Order: sequence, then C-alpha cells, then structure tokens
Amino acid sequence: MILQMPPSQKIIYPDDDGLPMSNNTEQFDWIVMIKENLECLFANDPNVFVAGDLLWYPIEGDNTTRTAPDAMVVFGRPKGRRGSYMQWVEEGIAPQVAFEILSPGNRTGEMAKKLKFYERYGVEEYYLYDPSDVELTGWQRIGNELEVIDAIDGWVSPRLGIRFDLSGEQLELYFPDGKKFTSLKDASEKLLQAEQQAQLEKQRADRLAAKLRELGIEDEI
Repeated sequence: MILQMPPSQKIIYPDDDGLPMSNNTEQFDWIVMIKENLECLFANDPNVFVAGDLLWYPIEGDNTTRTAPDAMVVFGRPKGRRGSYMQWVEEGIAPQVAFEILSPGNRTGEMAKKLKFYERYGVEEYYLYDPSDVELTGWQRIGNELEVIDAIDGWVSPRLGIRFDLSGEQLELYFPDGKKFTSLKDASEKLLQAEQQAQLEKQRADRLAAKLRELGIEDEI
C-alpha cells in the first residue's frame, strides 16, 4: 500500500512481510477459530474491526516498525478491507486487543519483542496461548505498561467480555452470553445436524398429515 506523498517522498508500506501465517495446523486452527469467533461477537457493531495476521504500522513514515498479530480487535474503526493497518490513517487508534498463538518455531526473544511492541504502541490487552502446553498468559495495560494478569483462569476480558477457561484439556473461550467459541468445522456440523433434524420433523409432520387425511379428519389438522 502506498501513502500519497510527493513522488520523491513516497514510502511503500508492504501488505506482506513474507512470513507464514502459521507454522503448523494446530496453530492455524487456533488463529482462525479466535479470529472468526471475534468476528461473530462484533458482527452487529459496524465500528469494531477484527483482523487476523494483518500488518500493523504504528508510525507514519516508518515502514520497518511493524508487526502482524495473529488476531487483533480495534474498537472505534469501521469494518472493511485493508491491505494493512496504518494507524495514522485510522485516526491514530491502535488495536486495543491482540492475540498470539505459539508454535514450536516461536522463540523467546521474538515473543519478548512482541510484548514490548504491544506495550509501546498502545495495546490494552494481550493474550499469548501455547496449545502444546495448554498455557495461557495475559497482560493488561496499567498506566504505560502491560502487566501480567495473575489469575488468568476464569478471567473475563474487560474489552471483549469473553471468558478464558483452563479447567479442561485445552483452553476454552466463552462469549459474554455463556456460549462456547467453536471452530468452523464444529459450527458447520451443528448446522448440518440442525438441518437434518428439521427435515426429519417435516417428514414426521407430513406423514401425520397424510394419515389424518386417510381418516377423513383433514379439516381438524
């Protein structure tokens, strides 16, 4: 994406950093699940923007200071397509919530830099999940710093209203109404089951109606 500046001063802000979205299928599934469920959570609010693996540039004129959260939520910005998130174009609003999903390829130094980036550029809540060890770490902004959330099991995000549950074999996330986050595969299966059940009910109703007509009591249906 190119910022409109005089020809001699044009700065290119690439939409792609050349890095893969994920390093394995488990990490990818978690990224997609979190991002898509957050989309559903704020589907009716036109001023909440949700993205996954989108490059965020916080500083105008600097195309090297950037990161791509696995998932991020921005309150106060409209939905819509973006090649990248250039903060100065977005009324200076930084993503308030960021998620990262660990894979074996992630290094401690790399994740420490991400934490510092989020702290420096205004993220209010940051959640880091390691599905291999079922380990969740969360940070919440206190003043100018992101402080570790000590009691993360059962924690309810102040911004999102979602709850984090580590009591089972893996992390579970719950919507504010108590419904559990679900994968696209599980959601599709549930929809198919509901459609099949509706079809069975219709078939039963049709058979009952036919039987009643045979008995001459059609007018009483």
